Amino acid sequence: MDDRGGSFVAVRRISQGLERGNTCHSTSAEVVAGSAAWLGRGLSCVCAQGREGDARPSFDLTPSQEECLQRLQNRIDIVYDSSIPEHQEALRALWNAAFPEEELRGLISEQWKEMGWQGKDPSTDFRGGGFISLENLLYFARNFPKSFKDLLLKQEGDRSVWEYPFAVAGVNITFMLIQMLDLEAVKPRTLVGAIFLKFLSENESAFDLLYCITFKLMDHQWLAMRASYMDFNTVMKATRRQLERELLLEDITRLEDLPSYSLLTR
Repeated sequence: MDDRGGSFVAVRRISQGLERGNTCHSTSAEVVAGSAAWLGRGLSCVCAQGREGDARPSFDLTPSQEECLQRLQNRIDIVYDSSIPEHQEALRALWNAAFPEEELRGLISEQWKEMGWQGKDPSTDFRGGGFISLENLLYFARNFPKSFKDLLLKQEGDRSVWEYPFAVAGVNITFMLIQMLDLEAVKPRTLVGAIFLKFLSENESAFDLLYCITFKLMDHQWLAMRASYMDFNTVMKATRRQLERELLLEDITRLEDLPSYSLLTR
């Protein structure tokens, strides 16, 4: 969503044109806030001194965590390609999960607007999150069908006259999580990212599960803030802050322990 105009736009993929590990998204506040939890969570942190005197954390990974991160990064790097049969079938599967009683007339159709895509061709919106954003939506539909339908059809709460478009919001959530968890880096450079990789090594579907939690949390924030279309960016920022706070709680040993997980229903 563009801050200036208030309309949803396809966000640019951060994997293209960047080498992993070129940027650092960690903040000293986050490092201080989470430092007491490093040892308790079995995380090893080494702070490297930058050229300008800033201490930047670098978290060591186990071989298992490195392998899991690489597999997830491989998924992130896959661009949605409408000419690939697997991608076409995944898109059809998403439609069937969303509207099982309505026949899809084509992969390019005005019907897609019913799901919250910007136009009749969803492939133009996937540029922001790649194929993994479609996989995330499918995982949500298959594993938490009630919550998926509630959000798709806006069935809960006192809704705004101008609601966020469901599908495009989903792509934005994928993109936000990739940034928040610093998943384009060789090693995590934030405590939140390091904690997530520990969950990922124990559950290969951790990113997809966190996506579902985040989507439901975003809608919860949307309703609590009585937000409207123009407030989407503000809601996303509030969602990210809340998610980071929950991931840093010391009694969280798996994603199902996050307070916001309780918002999901199957």
